[in-house]
Amino acid sequence: MNEQFPDTPDGRYFVVKGRLWRRSNPGLDENSRATLVKELMSARRAIRNASPGSAAMAKARSKVDAAKVALGERGPLWWDDGAPNFNRKLAKNTPYAAWFVSLAND
Repeated sequence: MNEQFPDTPDGRYFVVKGRLWRRSNPGLDENSRATLVKELMSARRAIRNASPGSAAMAKARSKVDAAKVALGERGPLWWDDGAPNFNRKLAKNTPYAAWFVSLAND
């Protein structure tokens, strides 16, 4: 577990500043994951280099979204047990609240 950004016990999220962020799909093979991460980083660089409001900015944002969906960080859930999505929710307002509080006590 990364102590700076801990993973939830079920491995679905990591926590940054008390907020849950969905992890990538662990079912992706390493080659696919590496390719998608490379595409994501390229798209993020394109955002940094694009003019605000430009077509290049819109295209780069679209590429970031596509990579994040393919990684499982956005879009359809990669788990199939019916558990809801708590992405971007404060951990204290989710079923992970007790676990999150316990981190401070460790």
